[in-house]
Amino acid sequence: MKKGIWLIQLGTPEAPTEKACRKFLKEFLMDAKVIDIPFLFRWFLVHFIIIPFRVKRVAIAYQSIWTSLGSPLRVFTERLIKKLEIRLSSHALVLLSMRYGRPSIPEIAKKFIDADVEEILVLPLYPQYADSSTGTALELVRATLPSKIKLKIIYSFYDKDFYIRSVAKTAESISFEKYDGILMSFHGLPERQIKKIDLNQSHCLKKNDCCEQNLKENQFCYRHHSVVTTQKLVKALNLPVEKVHLCFQSRLGRTPWIRPFTDEVIVDLAKKGAKRLLVFCPSFVADCLETLEEIQIRNKELFIENGGEDLVLVPSLNDSDFWAESLSQFLLDELSSNR
Repeated sequence: MKKGIWLIQLGTPEAPTEKACRKFLKEFLMDAKVIDIPFLFRWFLVHFIIIPFRVKRVAIAYQSIWTSLGSPLRVFTERLIKKLEIRLSSHALVLLSMRYGRPSIPEIAKKFIDADVEEILVLPLYPQYADSSTGTALELVRATLPSKIKLKIIYSFYDKDFYIRSVAKTAESISFEKYDGILMSFHGLPERQIKKIDLNQSHCLKKNDCCEQNLKENQFCYRHHSVVTTQKLVKALNLPVEKVHLCFQSRLGRTPWIRPFTDEVIVDLAKKGAKRLLVFCPSFVADCLETLEEIQIRNKELFIENGGEDLVLVPSLNDSDFWAESLSQFLLDELSSNR
């Protein structure tokens, strides 16, 4: 049986220009799983409010992190894929697509079809599951492949040893005692998207410790996954628990988003006298706009403006050899597993 491995990343504009960012934002924000409101309201919101007022700022933000080789997310992910190909090409056809932008999911689906692949292991590169990231990618994958191709799907890897060990490896040389606070900053989600996965509407966000419990109701809960990832990283790195703060970044709009918010935690710590902060972004496997511009530039400035002295971003996994080797072994094990 001819096999394939399909990795999926979020995507990126083709250039740090308003034109390219406008095209990317339209595709991204018009996804019904990203802004999950009725089509006409979503269309009006995206085309007449969000894009006109945000596209210039988004383009400037991308310009601040763009490299001579292009978008950091694309550069790091493509380098990772090359390392995976070296390790796995004798076992499977390894391909990468972007959920938004190129190479698109339909383009990569055609490549698998043309190569007569019969079984595909699909891994969206989001450690924690969310319907607006993993869910929408998988929905499009299923829509673009014929039913005769067998799919084996990895829905999340937030608690897997290969991922936790890889994140820990990025911080192995850091002296944690130098920092007054250690943030685990995950991408945020609207509360309504968290509540949707609780079909009985009896658990999620109903009580303060809902995400601390491992139950059927929250097996696909993004916030629960973030809590577990944080707990495992604290243990793997032997972090001082009293210094660790779980928080969520990148909120958009006025509807309620999951808390606490990263920027508010940063300001609060600065006002309480913290001088040095260390920030992990465990929901991102490749550095991108949200890590390099939002955290390393804007939130660092915010921290200093409020009395802090330095904020240090722990690099994402990117294309590190340890990550490539760990991920390759995980994929190989999954490829050969009968589960």
